[in-house]
Amino acid sequence: MARRDASDLAFRLGQQAEAVCKRYLAAGRRQGNYWQVGDVRNTPGRSMFVRLKDTTKGPAGKWTDAATGEHGDLLDVIRESLNLIDFADVAEEARMFLSMPPPDPEPAPKHHARTAAPSGSAEAARRLAAMCQPIGGTLVEAYLHGRGITALHGCGNLRFHPRCYYRPDEHSPTEIWPAMVAVVTDLSNTITGAHRTWLAPDGSGKAPIDIQRKAMGDLLGHAVRFGPCGEVLAAGEGIESVLSAREVMPGMSAAAALSAAHLAAIQFHDALRRLYVVRDNDHAGDGARNTLIERANAVGIEAIALSPMLGDFNEDLRIYCRDAVMAHIRVQLVPQDVARFMLLAA
Repeated sequence: MARRDASDLAFRLGQQAEAVCKRYLAAGRRQGNYWQVGDVRNTPGRSMFVRLKDTTKGPAGKWTDAATGEHGDLLDVIRESLNLIDFADVAEEARMFLSMPPPDPEPAPKHHARTAAPSGSAEAARRLAAMCQPIGGTLVEAYLHGRGITALHGCGNLRFHPRCYYRPDEHSPTEIWPAMVAVVTDLSNTITGAHRTWLAPDGSGKAPIDIQRKAMGDLLGHAVRFGPCGEVLAAGEGIESVLSAREVMPGMSAAAALSAAHLAAIQFHDALRRLYVVRDNDHAGDGARNTLIERANAVGIEAIALSPMLGDFNEDLRIYCRDAVMAHIRVQLVPQDVARFMLLAA
Protein backbone atom coordinates (compact mmCIF):
# COMPACT_ATOMS: atom_id res chain seq x y z
CA MET A 1 0.00 0.00 0.00
CA ALA A 2 1.32 3.46 -0.86
CA ARG A 3 2.26 5.78 1.97
CA ARG A 4 -0.43 8.20 0.78
CA ASP A 5 -3.11 5.51 1.25
CA ALA A 6 -1.84 4.76 4.77
CA SER A 7 -1.97 8.46 5.65
CA ASP A 8 -5.50 8.67 4.31
CA LEU A 9 -6.61 5.72 6.43
CA ALA A 10 -4.98 7.21 9.53
CA PHE A 11 -6.71 10.54 8.88
CA ARG A 12 -10.11 8.89 8.40
CA LEU A 13 -9.66 6.87 11.60
CA GLY A 14 -8.70 10.07 13.44
CA GLN A 15 -12.04 11.59 12.44
CA GLN A 16 -13.69 8.75 14.39
CA ALA A 17 -11.04 8.51 17.09
CA GLU A 18 -13.35 7.85 20.02
CA ALA A 19 -15.20 5.11 18.16
CA VAL A 20 -11.89 3.52 17.22
CA CYS A 21 -10.78 3.58 20.86
CA LYS A 22 -14.03 2.06 22.05
CA ARG A 23 -13.56 -0.79 19.59
CA TYR A 24 -9.84 -1.52 19.89
CA LEU A 25 -8.89 -0.04 23.27
CA ALA A 26 -11.96 -1.12 25.23
CA ALA A 27 -9.96 -1.51 28.45
CA GLY A 28 -9.65 2.29 28.64
CA ARG A 29 -12.05 5.20 28.98
CA ARG A 30 -12.47 8.82 27.95
CA GLN A 31 -10.85 11.53 30.03
CA GLY A 32 -11.68 14.95 28.62
CA ASN A 33 -10.32 15.19 25.09
CA TYR A 34 -8.25 12.03 25.45
CA TRP A 35 -8.78 8.28 25.64
CA GLN A 36 -6.75 6.85 28.51
CA VAL A 37 -5.56 3.23 28.64
CA GLY A 38 -2.54 1.20 29.79
CA ASP A 39 -0.84 0.73 26.44
CA VAL A 40 -1.40 0.25 22.72
CA ARG A 41 -2.07 -3.47 23.31
CA ASN A 42 -5.23 -2.58 25.28
CA THR A 43 -3.85 -3.30 28.73
CA PRO A 44 -5.84 -1.65 31.55
CA GLY A 45 -4.05 1.38 32.96
CA ARG A 46 -3.50 5.10 32.53
CA SER A 47 -0.14 5.72 30.88
CA MET A 48 -1.27 5.95 27.23
CA PHE A 49 -3.26 8.91 25.89
CA VAL A 50 -5.04 9.04 22.53
CA ARG A 51 -6.04 12.49 21.28
CA LEU A 52 -9.75 12.45 20.39
CA LYS A 53 -9.96 15.91 18.79
CA ASP A 54 -7.66 18.12 16.74
CA THR A 55 -5.79 20.51 19.02
CA THR A 56 -2.81 22.84 18.76
CA LYS A 57 -0.69 19.92 20.00
CA GLY A 58 -1.60 17.71 17.05
CA PRO A 59 -4.35 15.95 15.09
CA ALA A 60 -6.93 13.56 16.47
CA GLY A 61 -5.87 9.94 16.57
CA LYS A 62 -2.27 10.51 17.61
CA TRP A 63 -1.23 8.78 20.82
CA THR A 64 1.66 8.70 23.26
CA ASP A 65 2.54 6.22 25.98
CA ALA A 66 4.09 8.23 28.81
CA ALA A 67 5.56 5.11 30.41
CA THR A 68 7.47 3.85 27.39
CA GLY A 69 7.76 6.84 25.09
CA GLU A 70 5.96 4.94 22.31
CA HIS A 71 3.79 7.01 20.01
CA GLY A 72 1.87 6.56 16.79
CA ASP A 73 -1.51 6.76 15.10
CA LEU A 74 -4.68 4.67 15.10
CA LEU A 75 -3.32 2.27 12.48
CA ASP A 76 -0.74 1.29 15.08
CA VAL A 77 -3.54 0.79 17.60
CA ILE A 78 -5.31 -1.61 15.24
CA ARG A 79 -2.09 -3.47 14.50
CA GLU A 80 -1.04 -3.92 18.12
CA SER A 81 -4.46 -4.55 19.64
CA LEU A 82 -5.26 -7.30 17.12
CA ASN A 83 -1.74 -8.73 16.92
CA LEU A 84 -1.52 -8.15 13.17
CA ILE A 85 1.84 -8.58 11.51
CA ASP A 86 1.25 -7.70 7.84
CA PHE A 87 0.21 -4.14 7.06
CA ALA A 88 -2.23 -5.43 4.45
CA ASP A 89 -4.19 -6.97 7.32
CA VAL A 90 -4.12 -3.71 9.27
CA ALA A 91 -5.36 -1.78 6.24
CA GLU A 92 -8.10 -4.31 5.61
CA GLU A 93 -9.29 -4.08 9.22
CA ALA A 94 -9.25 -0.27 9.04
CA ARG A 95 -11.30 -0.33 5.84
CA MET A 96 -13.78 -2.73 7.42
CA PHE A 97 -14.15 -0.42 10.41
CA LEU A 98 -14.61 2.62 8.15
CA SER A 99 -16.99 0.70 5.83
CA MET A 100 -14.76 1.52 2.89
CA PRO A 101 -14.62 -0.56 -0.31
CA PRO A 102 -11.51 -2.67 -0.84
CA PRO A 103 -8.70 -1.04 -2.85
CA ASP A 104 -7.84 -1.98 -6.39
CA PRO A 105 -5.36 -4.87 -6.42
CA GLU A 106 -1.71 -3.88 -6.68
CA PRO A 107 1.31 -5.95 -7.71
CA ALA A 108 2.98 -7.54 -4.70
CA PRO A 109 6.32 -5.89 -3.85
CA LYS A 110 9.42 -7.92 -4.58
CA HIS A 111 10.80 -7.54 -1.08
CA HIS A 112 9.05 -7.46 2.30
CA ALA A 113 10.65 -5.94 5.36
CA ARG A 114 10.89 -8.31 8.30
CA THR A 115 8.82 -7.41 11.34
CA ALA A 116 9.72 -7.67 14.99
CA ALA A 117 7.18 -10.47 15.43
CA PRO A 118 6.92 -12.58 12.26
CA SER A 119 3.59 -14.22 11.62
CA GLY A 120 3.38 -17.58 13.38
CA SER A 121 6.39 -16.95 15.64
CA ALA A 122 6.63 -17.51 19.38
CA GLU A 123 6.74 -13.73 19.85
CA ALA A 124 3.53 -13.33 17.86
CA ALA A 125 1.98 -16.01 20.09
CA ARG A 126 3.01 -14.07 23.21
CA ARG A 127 1.51 -10.89 21.81
CA LEU A 128 -1.71 -12.69 20.98
CA ALA A 129 -1.92 -14.17 24.48
CA ALA A 130 -1.39 -10.75 26.04
CA MET A 131 -4.38 -9.36 24.16
CA CYS A 132 -6.79 -12.04 25.33
CA GLN A 133 -9.02 -12.10 28.39
CA PRO A 134 -9.90 -14.78 30.97
CA ILE A 135 -12.57 -17.23 29.86
CA GLY A 136 -15.04 -16.70 32.71
CA GLY A 137 -18.40 -15.54 31.36
CA THR A 138 -17.20 -15.64 27.73
CA LEU A 139 -18.02 -17.70 24.65
CA VAL A 140 -15.14 -20.03 25.54
CA GLU A 141 -16.86 -21.01 28.77
CA ALA A 142 -20.13 -21.50 26.87
CA TYR A 143 -18.36 -23.62 24.24
CA LEU A 144 -16.71 -25.87 26.82
CA HIS A 145 -19.92 -26.23 28.83
CA GLY A 146 -21.62 -27.28 25.61
CA ARG A 147 -19.10 -30.10 25.34
CA GLY A 148 -19.81 -31.23 28.89
CA ILE A 149 -16.69 -29.61 30.40
CA THR A 150 -17.41 -27.65 33.57
CA ALA A 151 -14.30 -28.21 35.75
CA LEU A 152 -12.42 -25.11 34.62
CA HIS A 153 -10.23 -24.49 37.66
CA GLY A 154 -6.57 -24.10 36.79
CA CYS A 155 -7.43 -23.11 33.22
CA GLY A 156 -5.56 -19.81 33.14
CA ASN A 157 -3.82 -20.93 29.96
CA LEU A 158 -7.16 -20.88 28.16
CA ARG A 159 -8.17 -17.39 27.08
CA PHE A 160 -10.75 -15.61 24.95
CA HIS A 161 -10.22 -13.31 21.98
CA PRO A 162 -13.46 -11.74 20.73
CA ARG A 163 -12.10 -10.70 17.30
CA CYS A 164 -9.41 -13.12 16.24
CA TYR A 165 -8.23 -12.96 12.63
CA TYR A 166 -8.77 -16.00 10.45
CA ARG A 167 -7.32 -16.58 7.01
CA PRO A 168 -7.20 -20.15 5.62
CA ASP A 169 -4.37 -19.24 3.25
CA GLU A 170 -2.52 -16.21 1.95
CA HIS A 171 -4.84 -15.85 -1.03
CA SER A 172 -8.07 -15.74 0.99
CA PRO A 173 -9.75 -12.67 2.50
CA THR A 174 -9.36 -12.07 6.21
CA GLU A 175 -12.31 -12.91 8.46
CA ILE A 176 -12.96 -12.14 12.12
CA TRP A 177 -14.30 -14.76 14.55
CA PRO A 178 -14.26 -15.15 18.32
CA ALA A 179 -11.67 -17.68 19.43
CA MET A 180 -10.50 -19.84 22.29
CA VAL A 181 -6.77 -19.17 22.55
CA ALA A 182 -4.75 -21.82 24.37
CA VAL A 183 -1.34 -20.72 25.63
CA VAL A 184 1.48 -23.20 25.07
CA THR A 185 4.31 -23.12 27.63
CA ASP A 186 7.56 -24.89 28.37
CA LEU A 187 8.46 -26.41 31.74
CA SER A 188 9.44 -23.00 33.11
CA ASN A 189 6.02 -21.58 32.12
CA THR A 190 7.50 -19.42 29.37
CA ILE A 191 5.02 -18.94 26.52
CA THR A 192 6.33 -20.63 23.39
CA GLY A 193 3.19 -20.81 21.27
CA ALA A 194 -0.56 -20.48 21.03
CA HIS A 195 -3.41 -22.53 19.62
CA ARG A 196 -6.57 -20.93 18.26
CA THR A 197 -9.98 -22.57 18.05
CA TRP A 198 -12.39 -20.27 16.22
CA LEU A 199 -15.90 -20.32 17.66
CA ALA A 200 -19.43 -19.68 16.48
CA PRO A 201 -20.66 -16.19 17.50
CA ASP A 202 -22.95 -17.69 20.15
CA GLY A 203 -20.40 -20.16 21.52
CA SER A 204 -22.55 -23.12 20.54
CA GLY A 205 -19.67 -24.83 18.73
CA LYS A 206 -16.78 -24.17 16.41
CA ALA A 207 -17.00 -21.51 13.71
CA PRO A 208 -18.38 -22.65 10.33
CA ILE A 209 -15.04 -22.32 8.55
CA ASP A 210 -12.80 -24.75 6.72
CA ILE A 211 -9.89 -24.71 9.18
CA GLN A 212 -11.28 -24.40 12.70
CA ARG A 213 -7.98 -24.74 14.57
CA LYS A 214 -4.50 -23.32 14.00
CA ALA A 215 -1.34 -23.30 16.06
CA MET A 216 1.54 -20.85 16.05
CA GLY A 217 4.95 -20.68 17.67
CA ASP A 218 7.25 -23.37 19.05
CA LEU A 219 5.13 -26.38 20.06
CA LEU A 220 7.41 -29.41 20.04
CA GLY A 221 7.96 -30.72 23.56
CA HIS A 222 5.66 -28.11 25.07
CA ALA A 223 1.97 -28.14 26.01
CA VAL A 224 -1.12 -26.29 27.20
CA ARG A 225 -0.91 -26.88 30.96
CA PHE A 226 -3.74 -27.11 33.48
CA GLY A 227 -2.68 -26.99 37.11
CA PRO A 228 0.82 -26.93 38.64
CA CYS A 229 3.53 -29.43 37.80
CA GLY A 230 3.77 -32.23 40.35
CA GLU A 231 4.46 -35.91 40.78
CA VAL A 232 1.46 -37.04 38.73
CA LEU A 233 0.32 -35.71 35.35
CA ALA A 234 -2.31 -36.63 32.76
CA ALA A 235 -1.12 -35.73 29.25
CA GLY A 236 -3.03 -36.07 26.00
CA GLU A 237 -3.52 -34.58 22.56
CA GLY A 238 -6.58 -32.36 22.29
CA ILE A 239 -7.65 -29.70 24.77
CA GLU A 240 -11.23 -30.94 24.97
CA SER A 241 -10.22 -34.57 25.41
CA VAL A 242 -7.74 -33.77 28.20
CA LEU A 243 -10.22 -31.52 30.00
CA SER A 244 -12.89 -34.22 29.69
CA ALA A 245 -10.65 -36.72 31.50
CA ARG A 246 -9.84 -34.06 34.09
CA GLU A 247 -13.58 -33.46 34.53
CA VAL A 248 -13.80 -36.68 36.57
CA MET A 249 -10.40 -36.40 38.28
CA PRO A 250 -10.27 -32.66 39.03
CA GLY A 251 -7.40 -32.91 41.46
CA MET A 252 -4.92 -34.05 38.80
CA SER A 253 -2.77 -31.68 36.77
CA ALA A 254 -3.02 -32.13 33.03
CA ALA A 255 -1.41 -31.09 29.77
CA ALA A 256 -2.61 -31.00 26.15
CA ALA A 257 0.16 -31.36 23.58
CA LEU A 258 -2.23 -30.54 20.67
CA SER A 259 -1.27 -33.46 18.39
CA ALA A 260 -0.12 -37.08 18.55
CA ALA A 261 3.38 -36.18 17.36
CA HIS A 262 3.74 -33.44 19.95
CA LEU A 263 2.36 -35.70 22.68
CA ALA A 264 5.02 -38.30 21.90
CA ALA A 265 7.70 -35.60 22.34
CA ILE A 266 6.36 -33.84 25.44
CA GLN A 267 9.03 -32.85 27.97
CA PHE A 268 9.01 -34.28 31.50
CA HIS A 269 9.21 -32.11 34.60
CA ASP A 270 11.89 -33.14 37.12
CA ALA A 271 9.28 -33.84 39.80
CA LEU A 272 7.19 -36.16 37.62
CA ARG A 273 6.91 -39.73 38.90
CA ARG A 274 3.77 -41.05 37.24
CA LEU A 275 2.35 -40.14 33.83
CA TYR A 276 -1.13 -40.99 32.61
CA VAL A 277 -1.31 -40.95 28.82
CA VAL A 278 -4.77 -39.72 27.81
CA ARG A 279 -4.82 -41.43 24.45
CA ASP A 280 -7.09 -41.01 21.46
CA ASN A 281 -8.48 -44.25 20.11
CA ASP A 282 -6.82 -44.26 16.69
CA HIS A 283 -3.59 -45.31 15.01
CA ALA A 284 -1.83 -42.01 15.76
CA GLY A 285 -2.95 -42.24 19.37
CA ASP A 286 -1.51 -45.74 19.65
CA GLY A 287 1.82 -44.55 18.30
CA ALA A 288 1.97 -41.58 20.67
CA ARG A 289 1.09 -43.81 23.62
CA ASN A 290 3.81 -46.34 22.80
CA THR A 291 6.51 -43.74 22.24
CA LEU A 292 5.63 -41.74 25.34
CA ILE A 293 5.50 -44.80 27.60
CA GLU A 294 8.88 -45.93 26.30
CA ARG A 295 10.42 -42.48 26.87
CA ALA A 296 8.92 -42.20 30.37
CA ASN A 297 10.06 -45.65 31.45
CA ALA A 298 13.57 -44.92 30.22
CA VAL A 299 13.90 -42.10 32.78
CA GLY A 300 12.20 -43.89 35.65
CA ILE A 301 8.70 -42.44 35.25
CA GLU A 302 5.80 -44.87 35.56
CA ALA A 303 3.55 -44.46 32.51
CA ILE A 304 -0.03 -45.73 32.30
CA ALA A 305 -2.41 -45.40 29.34
CA LEU A 306 -5.93 -44.08 29.90
CA SER A 307 -8.11 -45.37 27.05
CA PRO A 308 -11.53 -43.95 26.11
CA MET A 309 -14.59 -46.01 25.32
CA LEU A 310 -15.12 -44.24 21.99
CA GLY A 311 -12.82 -42.04 19.90
CA ASP A 312 -11.64 -39.78 22.72
CA PHE A 313 -12.69 -38.76 26.21
CA ASN A 314 -14.75 -35.79 25.08
CA GLU A 315 -16.80 -38.07 22.87
CA ASP A 316 -17.23 -40.35 25.91
CA LEU A 317 -18.33 -37.41 28.05
CA ARG A 318 -20.85 -36.16 25.49
CA ILE A 319 -22.31 -39.56 24.60
CA TYR A 320 -22.29 -41.19 28.03
CA CYS A 321 -23.00 -39.64 31.40
CA ARG A 322 -20.28 -38.22 33.61
CA ASP A 323 -20.63 -41.07 36.08
CA ALA A 324 -19.98 -43.61 33.32
CA VAL A 325 -16.78 -41.82 32.33
CA MET A 326 -15.73 -41.68 35.97
CA ALA A 327 -16.29 -45.40 36.40
CA HIS A 328 -14.38 -46.15 33.20
CA ILE A 329 -11.36 -44.07 34.25
CA ARG A 330 -11.44 -45.18 37.88
CA VAL A 331 -10.44 -48.77 37.08
CA GLN A 332 -7.49 -47.55 34.99
CA LEU A 333 -5.90 -45.46 37.76
CA VAL A 334 -3.46 -46.60 40.41
CA PRO A 335 -5.59 -47.13 43.55
CA GLN A 336 -3.98 -44.36 45.58
CA ASP A 337 -4.64 -41.92 42.74
CA VAL A 338 -8.35 -42.71 42.83
CA ALA A 339 -8.59 -41.43 46.38
CA ARG A 340 -6.16 -38.61 45.75
CA PHE A 341 -7.53 -37.16 42.51
CA MET A 342 -11.11 -38.43 42.12
CA LEU A 343 -12.31 -37.68 45.62
CA LEU A 344 -13.62 -34.25 44.69
CA ALA A 345 -15.60 -35.73 41.80
CA ALA A 346 -17.19 -38.54 43.84
